Amino acid sequence: MTPFDAAQGAPSDSRGARRLGVLGGTFDPIHVGHLDAAGAARAALGLTDVLFIPAHDPPHRPIEPRASAFHRFAMVALALTGWQGYRASDLELRRTGNSYTADTLRTLHGEGWRPWQMFFILGTDAFAEIATWHAFPAVLDLAHFVVVARPGASIERALARTPALGGRTRATGGPLDEGGPTGIFLVEAHTRDVSSTAVRERLAAGQAIAGLVPPAVADHIAVHRLYHVDTDLHASIQDNSGA
Repeated sequence: MTPFDAAQGAPSDSRGARRLGVLGGTFDPIHVGHLDAAGAARAALGLTDVLFIPAHDPPHRPIEPRASAFHRFAMVALALTGWQGYRASDLELRRTGNSYTADTLRTLHGEGWRPWQMFFILGTDAFAEIATWHAFPAVLDLAHFVVVARPGASIERALARTPALGGRTRATGGPLDEGGPTGIFLVEAHTRDVSSTAVRERLAAGQAIAGLVPPAVADHIAVHRLYHVDTDLHASIQDNSGA
């Protein structure tokens, strides 16, 4: 059994009352802001499961991921240890070429999930650029979209960038009709101000990353010398994470 198989898991067959959150990203590396966004969406919409799906080749990123697919998946799996209902998925890593959200959502349809059961989670920064996505606007019909506020990128600013989508927004506390149309849910939440870029830059500068990533992820980065981590920094990470 590979690390992919071990962490993948499978959604329950009794999907009728289940709500699946889908959080995609490069996760290079995964950080506490990703977990904050998933938690905010889950609390606001009563999600029963959340899939974290590392991208194979994200078309919207100007540079390739720094860590390999294996390490990025491993870090996601480590970050989710102990979180009930959170699972790492290698769905996009098993495909070649660009990782398009529309293709991923259609694959999940093929596994039995219906659009009204699926909630694609993204931050306000990503939502502001959604008009540039592959298969836009049809992609919005493949699942509900959950837009979670991020530091420095308010929901109001994101909506101002996408005025044509204002009519699709829905209240998080309202009922959801089975088989009904998909919508866009706006979630105001406090998410920690951290990015994968900032984590990589701190590591490259020899600075500790305690509090920015889960401790197990920090250990994995240090042990495998990802992002130019040196041996002295491993001790710094452990000291600051309480290990």
